[in-house]
Amino acid sequence: MKFDIHKIRSQFPILQQQVNGKPLVYFDNAATSQKPQVVIDAEVKYYNEINANIHRGVHHLSQVATDAYEESRIKIQKHINAKNSFEVLFTSGTTFGINLVANGFGQILKPGDEVIVSHLEHHSNIVPWQFACERSGATLKVIPMLQDGSLDMDAYQNLLTENTKIVAVNHISNALGVVNPIKFIIEKAHQVGAAVLIDGAQATPHLKPDVQDLDCDFYVFSGHKIAGPTGTGILYGKETWLNKLPPYQGGGEMIKEVTFEKTTYACLPHKFEAGTPNIAGGIVLGVAIDYLNEIGFDNIAAYEQELLDYGMQQLRKLEGIEFYGTTAEKASVISFNFKGIHPYDVGAIIDKLGIAVRTGHHCAQPIMNYFDIPGTIRASFAFYNTKEEIDTMIEALKKAQMMLS
Repeated sequence: MKFDIHKIRSQFPILQQQVNGKPLVYFDNAATSQKPQVVIDAEVKYYNEINANIHRGVHHLSQVATDAYEESRIKIQKHINAKNSFEVLFTSGTTFGINLVANGFGQILKPGDEVIVSHLEHHSNIVPWQFACERSGATLKVIPMLQDGSLDMDAYQNLLTENTKIVAVNHISNALGVVNPIKFIIEKAHQVGAAVLIDGAQATPHLKPDVQDLDCDFYVFSGHKIAGPTGTGILYGKETWLNKLPPYQGGGEMIKEVTFEKTTYACLPHKFEAGTPNIAGGIVLGVAIDYLNEIGFDNIAAYEQELLDYGMQQLRKLEGIEFYGTTAEKASVISFNFKGIHPYDVGAIIDKLGIAVRTGHHCAQPIMNYFDIPGTIRASFAFYNTKEEIDTMIEALKKAQMMLS
C-alpha cells in the first residue's frame, strides 16, 4: 500500500478538531494512540449487531460473537507469530498481563531466587515484581542504565546467576524511546535457565514482534497504544510456562469442574480468562491490527524515522535544550527539557497553543532520579503526524521559552 499521509489523517476524526482555537497537534502517542474511523465503527457495529456473551450460549448471537472473538485471537497469533492461538491471552492491558505473570511467579519463587528488571522500566514492570519478591522472599536486582539511556549489558551479564528465575525488561523505553537489545537479553537469560518477560507496550505501535524468533517466554502489550480500544491487551506466553503458572483470577470460564471439595481448571487460554471479558474490545483489537497491517509496519517505521530525524534536527536549533535517551536506535519519541525551566510549565503553555505533549516522570521515576530531574517534556510521534505539526510545536516551544525565561 502506498503511504498517503493525507488519506491516513482523514481517517482519524479526532485530528480534525481544534483545541483552544488552534488545530490539534497530538504528540502524546506514547501515552495512547488515536483511533481510526474503522475501529470506532467496529465498536459500534458490535453493540448494534452482535452483542452477546461468548463461549456459553447456543443461540445465534452468542455463536457469532464467539466466532468473532476467537477470530481476533487468531489474527493476533499470526501478527506476533505465536506458535498456538491458545498461547495468546486477552487482558485489559500491559499492566494486567505483567501482574498475571508476576503473581504466578510470586507463588513459585522461593528465598534465594532472583528476579531481574532494568532501570528503564515503567512502574508497571517494577511494582508487580516487588510484590512477587516480598511474597516469596526472592531478591530483586536491577540492570543499571548509562548516560545515553542504554542499559549496561556488561553489568547485566554479571547479574545473571543460576539463581536468576526471570528477567523482565521493556522492548522500548516509554520515557526515552530507547530500543533495548532484547534478543541478547533473552539469549543470555536462557543460558542460566531463566524465563524472560518482554514489556512490548511501547514497541508494538512501531513494529511487529516475532515471539518465536525472539524466543521470549512472555510478551505483553496494550491495545490502546496500537489504534485499538482502551481496556484491551495481550499476554503471549509459551505453552510450557502458561501450564506451570497458577490461575490469576477465579470465576466463570476458567474452570473445568467445581465442587466444594476441589476445583479443576480449564485448558489454555481459558485458565487465565476468568469472567466475562471485554468482548467488543477483543474483537475490535483485531480490526485495529488489520488496519495497521494494511498501512504496513515497514511504511510506519520508515515514516516515523523521518519524523524523529526531523524533530531532532529542529529541536537542536533551540537554545538551552537538553535531550535524554540519545542512543542510535530509537523509536519516534523525544524526551527533553530546557535548562532552568520546569517541564510542566512548558507543557501547560504549549497546550494553550493546541500542542499535546506529555510532561512529568512518565511512570518511570527511577530514570528521572538517575538524571536528577523532576521529569521531561516528551514528544512522541505516530504515523499520522506530520513535519508541519513539528514546525508548529517548535514555534510554540519558542514562545513558551520566551515567556518562562
